[in-house]
Amino acid sequence: MWILKFLPDWFFYVLLFIGIFGLLISKFIPSYYKTAVQATCAFFVVFGVYMAGAISNNNEWIARVKELEAKIAQAEAESSKTNTEIVEKVVVKREYYKQKGNDVIQYIDREVVKYDNTCKIPPEFIEAHNKAAVK
Repeated sequence: MWILKFLPDWFFYVLLFIGIFGLLISKFIPSYYKTAVQATCAFFVVFGVYMAGAISNNNEWIARVKELEAKIAQAEAESSKTNTEIVEKVVVKREYYKQKGNDVIQYIDREVVKYDNTCKIPPEFIEAHNKAAVK
């Protein structure tokens, strides 16, 4: 509530106690002022109880937010650790496939020398091509 930002919490509790005290004292006030004092004090009591509940609710939500922020911080730490592991795995796999591709290229270059004079596609090239496509 916006009013909780401007006024301190103790203000609403004081207002509640003033209302209760006023209702108890209103028995000793003359009848001319009695109705106005009772109405004002009743309003103070109702408003004080309402705001005490709002303060309690606000404090509960603040506690939940802090709890969730702690969980988020913990999850972010675990996430960064997991991300590092994933990046390492990706780098290793990328290097593996790069090396495998280089091996296939070297193999093809060696085999080209054998079949350079003829124009037919040898089965070794087909096998090498198929090996390059396998993960």
